[in-house]
Amino acid sequence: MKRISPNIALAGCLAATAIFCSTLIAQEAAKVATASSAQAAQNKPAQKEYHPGDFYLESSHVYTLVGKTGLGHEHGVVGEIKSGELHLGSAKDAGEIVFDMTSFVADTDAARKYVGLEGTSSASTQQQVTDNMLGDQVLNVKKYPTATFRVISAEPYEKLSKRKLPQYLLKGEFTLQETTRPLEFLVEVEMAKGWQHVRGGFRIKQTDYGMKPFTKAFGAIGVADELTIWGDAWVAPTSGSSN
Repeated sequence: MKRISPNIALAGCLAATAIFCSTLIAQEAAKVATASSAQAAQNKPAQKEYHPGDFYLESSHVYTLVGKTGLGHEHGVVGEIKSGELHLGSAKDAGEIVFDMTSFVADTDAARKYVGLEGTSSASTQQQVTDNMLGDQVLNVKKYPTATFRVISAEPYEKLSKRKLPQYLLKGEFTLQETTRPLEFLVEVEMAKGWQHVRGGFRIKQTDYGMKPFTKAFGAIGVADELTIWGDAWVAPTSGSSN
């Protein structure tokens, strides 16, 4: 019987051990990968589900044109909507829109363009105007972080808009700081990308809501009492989900 060299026998044992260890490592790696995938699935944010009337907040904004007095300047302001629900065609309980007043920023290029102002403002000017606007003397967002429009009805309007789009008359109550007043205005609606693109505007006076328009230099520089406000919202017409 032919004898096997000790070196060959040792090499064979080492090879067998290596194969066995590789198999164990592969099995453990597969377990780890499976566990990691399960953990990742648990940690993945739930897909946002939209119901009829829900706002797509990421693309919905409010814009404001602030006029001037004396030697002041006109400003364009943009803000975010904290929550929104609007049921077009409803004769009652038509929704509610909550504005995030803390998010308002003055004189961005997009805001100025939207409200019809030309030119741009420097970053320092934007910050100064924004600070004045959000401060205790005007919006006082630390005390009043939101404003609310409770939509009582949103019924169809008999005339089309200038762009030949369907219109709805929104009637409700607008609450700013500690004052609530009736408010109604028209919005036009355009279907786009499976959503209702709703746009409309209205005017308010700051003094009607207990606010004092900002002034400085003994009133030589200031902003107008009347504000023109536009809402630009995307509203879900049917239930569904979005990534």
